[in-house]
Amino acid sequence: MDMHDRSVPWLLFGAELMGTALLVAVGLSFVILGFGQGSPMVQLIPSTGWRRLITGFLFGTTGALIALSPLGKESGAHINPIVTLGFWLMGKLRTRHALGYVLSQFTGAVLGALPLMAWGEMGRSVAFGATLPGAAYGASWALLGEAITTFALIVGLFFFLRHRRLRPFTPAIFPILYAAMVFAEAPISGTSTNPARSLGPAVISGAWHGWWVYWLGPLVGTFLGVAVYRFTGLSWLTIEVAKLYHFGHDRYGVFRWKG
Repeated sequence: MDMHDRSVPWLLFGAELMGTALLVAVGLSFVILGFGQGSPMVQLIPSTGWRRLITGFLFGTTGALIALSPLGKESGAHINPIVTLGFWLMGKLRTRHALGYVLSQFTGAVLGALPLMAWGEMGRSVAFGATLPGAAYGASWALLGEAITTFALIVGLFFFLRHRRLRPFTPAIFPILYAAMVFAEAPISGTSTNPARSLGPAVISGAWHGWWVYWLGPLVGTFLGVAVYRFTGLSWLTIEVAKLYHFGHDRYGVFRWKG
């Protein structure tokens, strides 16, 4: 065991906390701006479909920019416990490091939700961006929607990371992917695919209805997505590192699996 194995990567976990906080604070501000009561965007773009498309694109862009940023260089910008789980299941993270990521993500999500309270009544009108099962669909359909969208996230992410020529463009999939998913699926579940993203606004709004959907659905989607690569003949394509960008940076020796 080398010194890297014994050290705690505090800077890495801090970067992951800050990245997740930014995703929640900035990404959910776009949700509030797009759908909050009294928002000028509602009058400027009356079509809810167009606003879902734009909001999903901006949310995905936020995640992509975090991946490209110095924070992403340090931590790999998982900013989602499901992404960390996927890398762990593929053997790219040790268990203790994966747990550190997840704790950082949940803490960052709650801290990142606090600034959303500055939106006041506009934010409260949409529970500060909390994800809730659609009234016309219920929890069962929301669960299915979360499983499908998370499956699409994991498959799309691993598809890019497993191909050397596509790998540098990995962050670019998020604006397009989330634009499509939010447009199509948001009325069903709100399109979370991220338990941390759902936890933050639930804490400050108290909107816990159907909260289990946003844990179980992404878990199911992740296990199915990983299974695609484990059991469908794609094992020859390898993920080299548990990062979304800045693949060569590894201050703590955390990312490359050593057995």
